Amino acid sequence: MNFLSLICRFVPPYKGQMILNILFNLLSTVLSLFSFAAIIPVLRILFGLTKIDSSPVDLSRVTGLQESIAALRTNMYCLLNDQIAVQGAGFVLLCLGAFLVLTTGLKCASAWLANYFMVPIRTGVLRDLRKQLYDKVLSLPMGYFTEARRGDVISRMTNDVNEVEASIMSALDILFKDPIMILVYLLTLFVVSWQLTLFVLLLMPVAVFLIGRIGRSLKRASKHGQEQNAEILSSIDETLLGLRVVKGFNAQSKLRARFLNLINATRVTFNKINRRYYLAHPLSEFLGTVLIAVILWFGGLLILSDHATIDAATFIYYLVIFYSIINPSKDLSKASYGIRRGMASLERIDTILNTSSNISEPAQPLPVVFEQTIELHDVSFGYQPDRSVLKHIDLKLPKGKTIALVGQSGSGKTTLTDLVPRFYDPSDGQVTIDGVDIRRFTTHDLRSIMGIVCQEPILFNDTVYNNITFGVDTSLPAPVGLTWQQAVEQAARIANAHEFIETMPDGYNTVIGDRGSRLSGGQRQRLSIARAILKNPPVLILDEATSALDTESERLVQEALEHLMKDRTTLVVAHRLSTIRHADLICVMHEGEIVERGTHEQLYALGGYYTKLVDMQQ
Repeated sequence: MNFLSLICRFVPPYKGQMILNILFNLLSTVLSLFSFAAIIPVLRILFGLTKIDSSPVDLSRVTGLQESIAALRTNMYCLLNDQIAVQGAGFVLLCLGAFLVLTTGLKCASAWLANYFMVPIRTGVLRDLRKQLYDKVLSLPMGYFTEARRGDVISRMTNDVNEVEASIMSALDILFKDPIMILVYLLTLFVVSWQLTLFVLLLMPVAVFLIGRIGRSLKRASKHGQEQNAEILSSIDETLLGLRVVKGFNAQSKLRARFLNLINATRVTFNKINRRYYLAHPLSEFLGTVLIAVILWFGGLLILSDHATIDAATFIYYLVIFYSIINPSKDLSKASYGIRRGMASLERIDTILNTSSNISEPAQPLPVVFEQTIELHDVSFGYQPDRSVLKHIDLKLPKGKTIALVGQSGSGKTTLTDLVPRFYDPSDGQVTIDGVDIRRFTTHDLRSIMGIVCQEPILFNDTVYNNITFGVDTSLPAPVGLTWQQAVEQAARIANAHEFIETMPDGYNTVIGDRGSRLSGGQRQRLSIARAILKNPPVLILDEATSALDTESERLVQEALEHLMKDRTTLVVAHRLSTIRHADLICVMHEGEIVERGTHEQLYALGGYYTKLVDMQQ
């Protein structure tokens, strides 16, 4: 991706501000040329060169650019001669100084206005990039996150976005301003002396080649550095999540050594990156000085030759303009380095943005109507093409019934439940609701009829109230006869959560900490059940909702689940078989297949897998 494609990608929503920025940058550059132009008459007055023999020229009779410029110059010198003769040289110098102050003030005001209109472009582009990335992460299928490391995804959403802000976004104002300045100044240099300017341009490719060579190597190194930053973030994430295990196994020294290796390698990489980055300014300054030395030599030859095409005062003006090109050229070269660094981060961001989802939405979706059954027809699924987790599953979930899945860990129970809300699509077969393939529904409509309670409650660093109302739109009317506050309290009572919520410092407005860290395991689970109760879904998926709880918490949660499951179609994954004795149908899974199915009494009487599971737990 080059700079032009970058502009076409991010800037169009802000084209109004961009046009104003370019206009004011152009105005600032033109005004700087006028302010520099005051130097020539000042020098001619100081050196006594204002005398001119010719008379003023009638501009209406002049044709051609060169003749017009020569005529304007002659008329200006004639005017200076007249004013010096009438008012004196001191007065003319004072007027020229006032003109210089005025044009410089207007130039500075124009430069400020150009930056004023650049600010919303920078902040807006950064906001758009963050929004695109966040929306994409929300839309990606669950399968993406089984392959990608969470720390790497977080790094791309934080470190890489910050690098784009620091390099590409900060370079935008330079890139919108400096090329205009360089172009206008070059055109002026051609007008002043095309021979001298052409000679200078013949030397420019050498400088461009040297700067470009360093920039290309910088992009490769920057991409490697961002990958190392992602590894550091992953290591920190794993350490924080597993801190209890780390301390319990006295593994601090092992993790410390691994982390030290990571940060040392990253330090070496960024030493190389920053050293090359900081080479941009001195290298461009040195090359600019070389060019000025060459100009002084070649310009001196032009002035001292028998057929001089430029006088000394105009040559000094030429040098002032050329020197004015050096600073924007240095900024431009530094910005190009920054862009190459940022492009490496942008490529990592685009890896996420360009990821296609294998969960496609239907072009003409059907409304979700659930009146009879949810069925799995000869369903097979594998996270990898060569490994099947589920094999030829046939299962019917009648409306209002409770279906339980039991079996050893790794038998495919959770994977099967993930197919119903379409977190994954089956490799073979289909899942239907009342005979309609669920791929004919939008995922939003499909999941709107389902409530999910997981083994590990997913709560957010927010208030109790906001966590319970997470699955509903509180801008809509509350259930009939209730306010939303009353509906939340009612759901909490059914989930056996109201009592402990009332004892919290701010009740339902208490912030529960990161992932609900201020609550016990049973309290977190009861809040997640209250959330499902408030949503009031016709289909409920319970994934080992009580397996990680103590006996007292399990009793309270089980009571809450019984209230929740009443009159609902429920798919339950259970390790504790005592919680699903009264299920309408129990399916025993083994190595991705349903090997037994029936009620508790029927399965126990078979003396097979289920009997062994029950006996082991008893």
